[in-house]
Amino acid sequence: MEKTVSLFQGRQSLLSHGKLINISKPLIMGVINVTNDSFFDGSQFRLKSRIAHRAEQILAEGGSIIDIGACSTRPGSIPVEEKVEIKRLTKALSVIRKKFPDTIISIDTYRSNVIKVMQSNFGIDIVNDISAGELDAQMFQTVADLKLIYVLMHMKGTPSNMQENPTYEHDIVKEQFGFFTQKIEKLKLLGVKDIIIDPGFGFGKNADHNYTLLKNLESFKLFELPILAGLSRKSMIYKLLNTCPSKAMNGTTVLNTIAIQNGAKILRVHDVKEAAEVIKLTEFLSNQPKIQ
Repeated sequence: MEKTVSLFQGRQSLLSHGKLINISKPLIMGVINVTNDSFFDGSQFRLKSRIAHRAEQILAEGGSIIDIGACSTRPGSIPVEEKVEIKRLTKALSVIRKKFPDTIISIDTYRSNVIKVMQSNFGIDIVNDISAGELDAQMFQTVADLKLIYVLMHMKGTPSNMQENPTYEHDIVKEQFGFFTQKIEKLKLLGVKDIIIDPGFGFGKNADHNYTLLKNLESFKLFELPILAGLSRKSMIYKLLNTCPSKAMNGTTVLNTIAIQNGAKILRVHDVKEAAEVIKLTEFLSNQPKIQ
């Protein structure tokens, strides 16, 4: 068993413009939404003072990456115009880059032009694309040209229709294997080497799909690429528990723990302190001997 696990340890670091990001241990990606319609109100930050405070909080509580989104992709959402997205991101990044110039920045967008503008004006590190290039044919080439780290996420449909009875012809894990294999090959042919894979919990999946992916998350270690898990306060938690996003913290912690134990290297979260505790405890546990 130990020998098999060692074969699929995968990448231990990611590179962005000479900046080496160590992923030998799990990292936390803290969310800042500069939208007005996120599914979780507690993640919305539109005033400059609140954006600055939130960025400081993420870093102080153990976050390594700040993920900024300015166009909601919650189920049923209608996308804002590109110029609105750029304006919102410009406000957020002007604050964060001034106060925390060396922070690892991820931009949550599926628009290649948004990435070009943000990289040109502020310098960013990661593109977090929910569509895996499906919503913008220029995204892969843009990431390659700008030499950025790319989060390759699986989504079935679009944010406006993805949760309208999502179905899969085959086993969802097997289907995602085919999806990731094809996309990774395209990215590597363009010269993109620093890739993170994300199964896309809640993006075109029902509860059974989501929990099947979580239970089999370790299977994706075969790609030898870091796995990102974005489970924080999602409907797969609060609907099953008959509650709401604001009361889904405990469920989020449970699923983040399972994700780490099943191979996740990055947790994308709204609650950084709690995620940091998950990582500290699971890492300590993993280093303890198993008595035969």
